[in-house]
Amino acid sequence: MQGTQKDNAAEWFKALQIRICKVFEEIEQELQHTEFSNQSAGNFTVTPWDRAGKSQDDMALHGGGIMSVMRGRVFEKVGVNFSNVYGQFSPKFSKKIPGTDTSPEFWASGISLVAHMQSPLVPAVHMNTRHIVTEKAWFGGGADLTPIFEDPEDTAQFHQAFEYACNQFDKEFYPRFKKWCDDYFYLPHRQEHRGVGGIFYDYLDCPTPDLWQFHFDFTKAIGEAFLAVYPKIVRKHMNKAWNAQQREQQLIKRGRYVEFNLLYDRGTTFGLKTGGNTDAILMSMPPQVKW
Repeated sequence: MQGTQKDNAAEWFKALQIRICKVFEEIEQELQHTEFSNQSAGNFTVTPWDRAGKSQDDMALHGGGIMSVMRGRVFEKVGVNFSNVYGQFSPKFSKKIPGTDTSPEFWASGISLVAHMQSPLVPAVHMNTRHIVTEKAWFGGGADLTPIFEDPEDTAQFHQAFEYACNQFDKEFYPRFKKWCDDYFYLPHRQEHRGVGGIFYDYLDCPTPDLWQFHFDFTKAIGEAFLAVYPKIVRKHMNKAWNAQQREQQLIKRGRYVEFNLLYDRGTTFGLKTGGNTDAILMSMPPQVKW
């Protein structure tokens, strides 16, 4: 794969991170009429990280990323992280990754976002888009919504945004990726879904330049759909009053989030197994939680 393709993907992921952080900080400034409105609006703390020259489990590790975390009055804790890493998979882990039959070399870049909200009336959200290159190359990503108290209008609006984005590329994408999301974000030990879904996709192969561009454009459309729809949902609910009982239910629901991310999430496993920044990988953990 030409380096310019990797560069183009990484530059777009990084630019999306900056744009999302800007919108989220604007939302922090807009809060009114809640118990948190007299507090200072949150701002992102931006922390670059570098793993050049490090090694772990016989892996050569290079690259790094930018961890952006905000603790505010609308967003109790939100992380919007960018990574651009390369090196070699460990022999044990490489067996689980496509395109590593003859070489453990890899390159990966992407953006990962998790938002846990102050108000139990504002749904939590997860979004990521990524590009991975071994002897093969593919895109993956998606977004899913986790309300404490489901609002059918929010659910419909969220899904419609991604359905529209998918339909610009392939009418089969949305039903396929919606089901993949429903199946993936499921806690079998609880026999329940983590939230109200969205889309999830992976292994969109790029064997030719045309397919690379097609799947890159699709991945960009997913990022744009998220940026268009989620801030609207936040603004719709963030000024509504809520009570201690609703907060209690929010903290218990967050426990399900923790269980999924630590037990089943492939992104968490990939990051930890490839020597990523542990704090950035585990930024998805909520600031307060109950079981």
